[in-house]
Amino acid sequence: MLKNYFKIAIAVLRRRKFFTFISLFGISFTLTILMVLTAFIDKVGNSKYPDKNRDRSLYIVQLEERGEKNGYTSRGPSSYYFLNKYAGSLKTPVKVGISSMFNFSSAYVNDKKIAINFKYTNADYWDIAEYDFLEGKPFSKVQVDQAAKVAVISEDTRTAYFGANQHALGKYVEVDNIRYKVVGVVKNVPITMFTFYGDMYLPYTLSKEDYRSKALGGSYTAVLMAASASDVPKMAAEYATAVSKIKVESKDYDKLYSFADPYFTGFVRIVLGRGSDSGITTFYLGLFIFVVLFLMLPAINLVNVNITRIMERSSEIGVRKAFGASSKTLVYQFVVENIILTLLGGVIGIGFSLLAIAFVNASNVIPNLELTLNYLVLLYSLVVCLFFGLLSGVYPAWRMSRLNVVTALKAR
Repeated sequence: MLKNYFKIAIAVLRRRKFFTFISLFGISFTLTILMVLTAFIDKVGNSKYPDKNRDRSLYIVQLEERGEKNGYTSRGPSSYYFLNKYAGSLKTPVKVGISSMFNFSSAYVNDKKIAINFKYTNADYWDIAEYDFLEGKPFSKVQVDQAAKVAVISEDTRTAYFGANQHALGKYVEVDNIRYKVVGVVKNVPITMFTFYGDMYLPYTLSKEDYRSKALGGSYTAVLMAASASDVPKMAAEYATAVSKIKVESKDYDKLYSFADPYFTGFVRIVLGRGSDSGITTFYLGLFIFVVLFLMLPAINLVNVNITRIMERSSEIGVRKAFGASSKTLVYQFVVENIILTLLGGVIGIGFSLLAIAFVNASNVIPNLELTLNYLVLLYSLVVCLFFGLLSGVYPAWRMSRLNVVTALKAR
Protein backbone atom coordinates (compact mmCIF):
# COMPACT_ATOMS: atom_id res chain seq x y z
CA MET A 1 0.00 0.00 0.00
CA LEU A 2 2.74 2.46 0.97
CA LYS A 3 4.56 1.66 -2.26
CA ASN A 4 1.46 2.64 -4.27
CA TYR A 5 1.04 5.84 -2.26
CA PHE A 6 4.67 6.68 -2.95
CA LYS A 7 4.20 6.21 -6.69
CA ILE A 8 1.06 8.33 -6.65
CA ALA A 9 2.82 11.07 -4.66
CA ILE A 10 5.74 11.21 -7.13
CA ALA A 11 3.34 11.33 -10.06
CA VAL A 12 1.39 14.21 -8.47
CA LEU A 13 4.61 16.13 -7.75
CA ARG A 14 5.70 15.79 -11.37
CA ARG A 15 2.30 16.83 -12.71
CA ARG A 16 2.00 20.00 -10.60
CA LYS A 17 5.52 21.43 -10.78
CA PHE A 18 4.56 24.93 -9.59
CA PHE A 19 2.87 23.70 -6.41
CA THR A 20 5.72 21.29 -5.86
CA PHE A 21 8.28 24.09 -6.10
CA ILE A 22 6.38 26.31 -3.64
CA SER A 23 5.99 23.46 -1.15
CA LEU A 24 9.59 22.28 -1.37
CA PHE A 25 10.98 25.81 -1.19
CA GLY A 26 8.95 26.64 1.93
CA ILE A 27 9.98 23.43 3.69
CA SER A 28 13.67 23.49 2.72
CA PHE A 29 14.16 27.20 3.44
CA THR A 30 12.52 26.99 6.86
CA LEU A 31 14.43 23.86 7.73
CA THR A 32 17.72 25.42 6.63
CA ILE A 33 17.23 28.42 8.93
CA LEU A 34 16.24 26.22 11.86
CA MET A 35 19.13 23.79 11.37
CA VAL A 36 21.74 26.54 11.14
CA LEU A 37 20.24 28.23 14.21
CA THR A 38 20.17 24.91 16.09
CA ALA A 39 23.77 24.19 15.10
CA PHE A 40 24.79 27.62 16.41
CA ILE A 41 22.98 27.20 19.74
CA ASP A 42 24.38 23.68 20.06
CA LYS A 43 27.91 24.96 19.44
CA VAL A 44 27.59 27.85 21.88
CA GLY A 45 25.95 25.77 24.60
CA ASN A 46 27.92 22.53 24.28
CA SER A 47 31.37 23.45 23.00
CA LYS A 48 33.85 22.33 25.67
CA TYR A 49 37.15 23.69 24.36
CA PRO A 50 38.94 24.97 26.37
CA ASP A 51 36.25 24.84 29.06
CA LYS A 52 36.58 21.12 29.70
CA ASN A 53 35.67 21.35 33.39
CA ARG A 54 32.27 22.93 32.81
CA ASP A 55 30.40 20.23 34.72
CA ARG A 56 32.06 21.39 37.96
CA SER A 57 32.34 25.09 37.20
CA LEU A 58 30.30 28.23 37.78
CA TYR A 59 30.72 31.59 36.04
CA ILE A 60 30.53 35.14 37.40
CA VAL A 61 29.99 37.33 34.34
CA GLN A 62 27.66 40.08 35.47
CA LEU A 63 27.50 42.58 38.29
CA GLU A 64 24.44 44.78 38.60
CA GLU A 65 23.84 47.74 40.89
CA ARG A 66 20.33 49.13 41.15
CA GLY A 67 18.85 52.20 42.78
CA GLU A 68 15.32 51.26 43.78
CA LYS A 69 14.31 54.86 44.52
CA ASN A 70 15.86 56.72 41.58
CA GLY A 71 15.65 53.89 39.03
CA TYR A 72 19.39 53.96 38.26
CA THR A 73 20.98 50.76 36.98
CA SER A 74 24.59 49.87 36.28
CA ARG A 75 25.41 46.53 34.66
CA GLY A 76 28.64 45.00 33.45
CA PRO A 77 31.65 42.88 34.40
CA SER A 78 33.22 43.12 37.84
CA SER A 79 36.51 44.58 39.01
CA TYR A 80 39.48 42.36 39.73
CA TYR A 81 39.36 43.50 43.35
CA PHE A 82 35.71 42.47 43.74
CA LEU A 83 36.22 38.98 42.30
CA ASN A 84 39.49 38.35 44.09
CA LYS A 85 38.01 39.41 47.45
CA TYR A 86 34.58 37.79 47.35
CA ALA A 87 35.10 34.83 45.00
CA GLY A 88 38.74 34.24 45.81
CA SER A 89 38.01 33.86 49.52
CA LEU A 90 35.40 31.10 49.10
CA LYS A 91 36.17 27.70 50.62
CA THR A 92 34.35 25.40 48.20
CA PRO A 93 36.17 26.25 44.92
CA VAL A 94 39.54 24.56 44.46
CA LYS A 95 40.47 27.17 41.84
CA VAL A 96 39.20 30.64 40.94
CA GLY A 97 40.22 31.78 37.48
CA ILE A 98 39.88 35.52 36.88
CA SER A 99 40.18 37.06 33.43
CA SER A 100 39.26 40.28 31.70
CA MET A 101 36.91 40.59 28.77
CA PHE A 102 38.94 40.75 25.58
CA ASN A 103 40.28 44.18 24.64
CA PHE A 104 40.93 45.47 21.14
CA SER A 105 44.36 46.62 20.00
CA SER A 106 46.67 46.38 16.98
CA ALA A 107 50.16 45.21 16.13
CA TYR A 108 52.19 46.05 13.01
CA VAL A 109 54.45 43.74 11.07
CA ASN A 110 56.12 44.95 7.86
CA ASP A 111 53.66 47.86 7.68
CA LYS A 112 50.78 45.41 7.95
CA LYS A 113 48.17 45.98 10.65
CA ILE A 114 47.16 42.95 12.70
CA ALA A 115 44.09 43.08 14.94
CA ILE A 116 44.83 41.76 18.42
CA ASN A 117 42.16 40.92 20.99
CA PHE A 118 44.01 40.51 24.26
CA LYS A 119 42.86 39.58 27.74
CA TYR A 120 44.44 39.57 31.18
CA THR A 121 44.32 36.56 33.48
CA ASN A 122 45.57 35.30 36.81
CA ALA A 123 47.59 32.10 37.15
CA ASP A 124 44.67 29.89 38.32
CA TYR A 125 42.89 30.64 35.05
CA TRP A 126 45.27 28.24 33.29
CA ASP A 127 44.51 25.43 35.74
CA ILE A 128 40.77 25.69 34.98
CA ALA A 129 40.87 26.32 31.23
CA GLU A 130 42.51 23.37 29.49
CA TYR A 131 43.92 24.95 26.34
CA ASP A 132 45.67 22.83 23.73
CA PHE A 133 49.22 24.19 23.70
CA LEU A 134 50.92 23.95 20.32
CA GLU A 135 54.08 25.45 21.80
CA GLY A 136 55.30 26.23 25.29
CA LYS A 137 53.12 26.54 28.38
CA PRO A 138 51.12 29.18 30.31
CA PHE A 139 52.80 31.86 32.35
CA SER A 140 53.30 31.04 36.03
CA LYS A 141 52.10 32.67 39.25
CA VAL A 142 55.62 33.99 39.80
CA GLN A 143 55.57 35.70 36.41
CA VAL A 144 52.13 37.16 37.21
CA ASP A 145 53.29 38.48 40.59
CA GLN A 146 56.41 39.98 39.01
CA ALA A 147 54.38 41.58 36.18
CA ALA A 148 56.68 39.89 33.68
CA LYS A 149 56.08 40.97 30.07
CA VAL A 150 55.16 37.51 28.83
CA ALA A 151 52.30 36.38 26.62
CA VAL A 152 50.43 33.33 25.42
CA ILE A 153 49.20 33.84 21.85
CA SER A 154 46.70 32.03 19.64
CA GLU A 155 47.53 29.97 16.59
CA ASP A 156 46.10 32.63 14.26
CA THR A 157 48.16 35.36 15.94
CA ARG A 158 51.33 33.31 15.48
CA THR A 159 50.57 32.88 11.78
CA ALA A 160 49.67 36.54 11.26
CA TYR A 161 52.70 37.87 13.14
CA PHE A 162 55.46 35.37 12.33
CA GLY A 163 54.15 33.66 9.19
CA ALA A 164 52.73 30.24 8.40
CA ASN A 165 54.48 27.20 9.88
CA GLN A 166 56.82 29.38 11.95
CA HIS A 167 57.67 28.85 15.60
CA ALA A 168 56.95 31.66 18.07
CA LEU A 169 58.24 30.33 21.38
CA GLY A 170 60.83 32.68 22.85
CA LYS A 171 60.19 35.37 20.24
CA TYR A 172 58.65 38.78 20.88
CA VAL A 173 55.34 40.37 19.90
CA GLU A 174 55.06 44.14 20.08
CA VAL A 175 51.66 45.68 20.85
CA ASP A 176 51.11 49.33 21.77
CA ASN A 177 54.90 49.84 21.78
CA ILE A 178 55.39 47.15 24.43
CA ARG A 179 57.32 43.97 23.66
CA TYR A 180 56.05 40.71 25.11
CA LYS A 181 57.96 37.45 25.13
CA VAL A 182 55.93 34.52 23.82
CA VAL A 183 55.88 31.67 26.35
CA GLY A 184 53.06 29.66 24.76
CA VAL A 185 50.89 29.20 21.67
CA VAL A 186 47.37 27.78 21.98
CA LYS A 187 44.80 26.42 19.57
CA ASN A 188 42.22 29.01 18.47
CA VAL A 189 39.11 29.59 20.57
CA PRO A 190 35.80 30.73 18.97
CA ILE A 191 34.67 34.23 19.91
CA THR A 192 31.38 32.82 21.23
CA MET A 193 33.42 31.46 24.16
CA PHE A 194 33.64 35.03 25.41
CA THR A 195 35.06 34.02 28.81
CA PHE A 196 38.00 32.26 27.14
CA TYR A 197 38.44 33.91 23.74
CA GLY A 198 41.55 35.93 22.98
CA ASP A 199 44.38 36.42 20.52
CA MET A 200 46.87 37.25 23.26
CA TYR A 201 46.75 36.42 26.98
CA LEU A 202 48.72 38.54 29.47
CA PRO A 203 49.24 38.60 33.27
CA TYR A 204 46.57 40.79 34.87
CA THR A 205 49.35 42.73 36.63
CA LEU A 206 50.22 44.28 33.26
CA SER A 207 46.75 45.75 32.78
CA LYS A 208 46.44 49.50 32.32
CA GLU A 209 43.36 49.29 34.51
CA ASP A 210 44.34 49.47 38.17
CA TYR A 211 43.60 46.00 39.48
CA ARG A 212 44.01 47.32 43.02
CA SER A 213 41.07 49.71 42.64
CA LYS A 214 38.30 48.94 45.13
CA ALA A 215 35.56 49.88 42.70
CA LEU A 216 32.97 47.11 42.28
CA GLY A 217 32.57 47.37 38.53
CA GLY A 218 35.35 46.70 36.06
CA SER A 219 36.19 44.46 33.12
CA TYR A 220 36.74 41.05 34.72
CA THR A 221 34.84 37.76 34.92
CA ALA A 222 35.57 34.67 36.99
CA VAL A 223 35.28 30.90 36.74
CA LEU A 224 34.88 28.95 39.97
CA MET A 225 35.90 25.29 39.81
CA ALA A 226 34.77 22.83 42.47
CA ALA A 227 36.44 19.56 43.37
CA SER A 228 33.49 17.66 41.87
CA ALA A 229 30.16 18.32 40.16
CA SER A 230 28.33 17.48 43.38
CA ASP A 231 29.91 20.53 45.05
CA VAL A 232 28.54 23.00 42.46
CA PRO A 233 25.26 23.82 44.31
CA LYS A 234 27.21 24.35 47.53
CA MET A 235 29.62 26.64 45.71
CA ALA A 236 26.76 28.71 44.27
CA ALA A 237 25.12 29.03 47.69
CA GLU A 238 28.40 30.05 49.32
CA TYR A 239 28.96 32.81 46.78
CA ALA A 240 25.36 34.01 47.15
CA THR A 241 25.88 34.24 50.91
CA ALA A 242 29.09 36.23 50.46
CA VAL A 243 27.41 38.70 48.07
CA SER A 244 24.40 39.15 50.35
CA LYS A 245 26.71 40.51 53.06
CA ILE A 246 28.18 43.25 50.88
CA LYS A 247 27.11 46.74 51.88
CA VAL A 248 26.53 49.03 48.92
CA GLU A 249 28.28 52.30 49.71
CA SER A 250 26.87 54.55 47.01
CA LYS A 251 24.36 57.39 46.96
CA ASP A 252 22.96 56.21 43.62
CA TYR A 253 22.58 52.47 44.29
CA ASP A 254 21.17 50.45 47.13
CA LYS A 255 21.01 46.93 45.66
CA LEU A 256 23.82 44.70 44.40
CA TYR A 257 23.31 41.57 42.30
CA SER A 258 26.03 39.11 41.36
CA PHE A 259 25.60 35.39 40.76
CA ALA A 260 27.74 32.34 40.12
CA ASP A 261 25.83 30.70 37.26
CA PRO A 262 26.10 27.63 35.06
CA TYR A 263 27.73 28.48 31.73
CA PHE A 264 24.67 29.00 29.53
CA THR A 265 22.72 30.81 32.26
CA GLY A 266 25.60 33.25 32.62
CA PHE A 267 25.61 33.79 28.87
CA VAL A 268 21.88 34.58 28.89
CA ARG A 269 22.15 36.79 31.99
CA ILE A 270 24.35 39.25 30.09
CA VAL A 271 21.61 39.87 27.54
CA LEU A 272 18.34 39.31 29.41
CA GLY A 273 19.20 39.30 33.11
CA ARG A 274 17.65 41.88 35.41
CA GLY A 275 18.27 41.84 39.15
CA SER A 276 17.74 38.35 40.57
CA ASP A 277 16.12 37.18 37.31
CA SER A 278 18.72 35.46 35.13
CA GLY A 279 16.50 35.77 32.05
CA ILE A 280 16.77 32.06 31.25
CA THR A 281 12.97 31.54 31.39
CA THR A 282 12.46 34.53 29.11
CA PHE A 283 15.05 33.13 26.71
CA TYR A 284 13.44 29.71 26.40
CA LEU A 285 9.96 31.21 26.14
CA GLY A 286 11.11 33.60 23.43
CA LEU A 287 12.89 30.80 21.57
CA PHE A 288 9.77 28.61 21.77
CA ILE A 289 7.53 31.42 20.43
CA PHE A 290 10.01 32.17 17.64
CA VAL A 291 10.20 28.55 16.54
CA VAL A 292 6.42 28.08 16.68
CA LEU A 293 5.77 31.24 14.65
CA PHE A 294 8.56 30.39 12.24
CA LEU A 295 7.03 26.98 11.67
CA MET A 296 3.43 28.15 11.59
CA LEU A 297 3.85 30.66 8.76
CA PRO A 298 5.11 28.17 6.15
CA ALA A 299 2.78 25.50 7.55
CA ILE A 300 -0.27 27.73 6.99
CA ASN A 301 0.99 28.47 3.50
CA LEU A 302 1.39 24.76 2.84
CA VAL A 303 -2.13 24.09 4.08
CA ASN A 304 -3.49 26.53 1.50
CA VAL A 305 -1.28 25.08 -1.24
CA ASN A 306 -2.36 21.56 -0.34
CA ILE A 307 -6.05 22.48 -0.35
CA THR A 308 -5.66 23.91 -3.85
CA ARG A 309 -3.63 20.89 -4.96
CA ILE A 310 -6.09 18.37 -3.55
CA MET A 311 -9.12 20.28 -4.91
CA GLU A 312 -7.80 19.55 -8.39
CA ARG A 313 -8.02 15.87 -7.52
CA SER A 314 -11.67 16.02 -6.47
CA SER A 315 -12.70 13.83 -9.39
CA GLU A 316 -10.20 11.20 -8.28
CA ILE A 317 -11.66 11.41 -4.79
CA GLY A 318 -15.18 11.02 -6.16
CA VAL A 319 -14.27 7.93 -8.20
CA ARG A 320 -12.51 6.30 -5.28
CA LYS A 321 -15.40 7.04 -2.92
CA ALA A 322 -17.85 5.68 -5.49
CA PHE A 323 -15.90 2.41 -5.48
CA GLY A 324 -16.06 2.17 -1.69
CA ALA A 325 -12.97 3.98 -0.44
CA SER A 326 -13.54 5.19 3.13
CA SER A 327 -12.75 8.69 4.39
CA LYS A 328 -10.13 7.17 6.69
CA THR A 329 -8.35 5.55 3.74
CA LEU A 330 -8.35 8.80 1.75
CA VAL A 331 -7.03 10.83 4.71
CA TYR A 332 -4.28 8.25 5.24
CA GLN A 333 -3.29 8.41 1.57
CA PHE A 334 -3.08 12.20 1.41
CA VAL A 335 -1.19 12.45 4.73
CA VAL A 336 1.35 9.87 3.55
CA GLU A 337 1.75 11.77 0.28
CA ASN A 338 2.32 15.00 2.19
CA ILE A 339 4.86 13.41 4.52
CA ILE A 340 6.75 12.13 1.47
CA LEU A 341 6.72 15.68 0.10
CA THR A 342 7.97 17.19 3.37
CA LEU A 343 10.67 14.54 3.79
CA LEU A 344 11.86 15.33 0.27
CA GLY A 345 11.90 19.01 1.25
CA GLY A 346 13.79 17.99 4.39
CA VAL A 347 16.50 16.25 2.38
CA ILE A 348 16.87 19.36 0.23
CA GLY A 349 16.91 21.46 3.41
CA ILE A 350 19.74 19.35 4.85
CA GLY A 351 21.70 19.91 1.65
CA PHE A 352 21.11 23.67 1.83
CA SER A 353 22.06 23.61 5.52
CA LEU A 354 25.38 21.97 4.76
CA LEU A 355 26.08 24.62 2.13
CA ALA A 356 25.04 27.44 4.48
CA ILE A 357 27.20 26.10 7.31
CA ALA A 358 30.16 25.66 4.97
CA PHE A 359 29.70 29.28 3.85
CA VAL A 360 29.53 30.57 7.45
CA ASN A 361 32.65 28.62 8.40
CA ALA A 362 34.60 29.69 5.31
CA SER A 363 33.65 33.37 5.63
CA ASN A 364 34.75 33.43 9.30
CA VAL A 365 31.89 35.82 10.08
CA ILE A 366 32.15 34.58 13.67
CA PRO A 367 35.90 34.25 14.35
CA ASN A 368 37.13 30.69 14.89
CA LEU A 369 33.59 29.29 15.08
CA GLU A 370 33.17 25.97 13.27
CA LEU A 371 29.51 24.99 12.99
CA THR A 372 28.70 21.33 12.43
CA LEU A 373 25.59 19.26 11.95
CA ASN A 374 25.56 16.56 14.62
CA TYR A 375 23.18 13.67 15.08
CA LEU A 376 21.02 15.66 17.48
CA VAL A 377 20.53 18.41 14.89
CA LEU A 378 19.67 15.81 12.23
CA LEU A 379 17.13 14.26 14.61
CA TYR A 380 15.55 17.69 15.12
CA SER A 381 15.33 18.13 11.36
CA LEU A 382 13.49 14.82 10.93
CA VAL A 383 11.05 15.76 13.69
CA VAL A 384 10.45 19.12 11.99
CA CYS A 385 9.78 17.36 8.68
CA LEU A 386 7.24 15.03 10.26
CA PHE A 387 5.65 17.98 12.04
CA PHE A 388 5.32 19.81 8.73
CA GLY A 389 3.88 16.76 7.03
CA LEU A 390 1.21 16.20 9.65
CA LEU A 391 0.36 19.86 10.29
CA SER A 392 0.01 20.87 6.67
CA GLY A 393 -1.56 17.65 5.43
CA VAL A 394 -4.15 16.46 7.92
CA TYR A 395 -6.71 19.26 7.59
CA PRO A 396 -6.71 19.46 3.74
CA ALA A 397 -6.88 15.67 3.53
CA TRP A 398 -9.74 15.49 6.02
CA ARG A 399 -11.62 18.26 4.20
CA MET A 400 -11.29 16.54 0.83
CA SER A 401 -12.27 13.16 2.21
CA ARG A 402 -15.57 14.72 3.35
CA LEU A 403 -16.55 15.70 -0.19
CA ASN A 404 -19.92 14.43 -1.40
CA VAL A 405 -19.47 11.78 -4.12
CA VAL A 406 -21.84 13.50 -6.57
CA THR A 407 -20.20 16.91 -6.00
CA ALA A 408 -16.73 15.44 -6.48
CA LEU A 409 -17.71 13.64 -9.71
CA LYS A 410 -19.22 16.81 -11.15
CA ALA A 411 -15.85 18.47 -10.81
CA ARG A 412 -14.47 16.26 -13.62
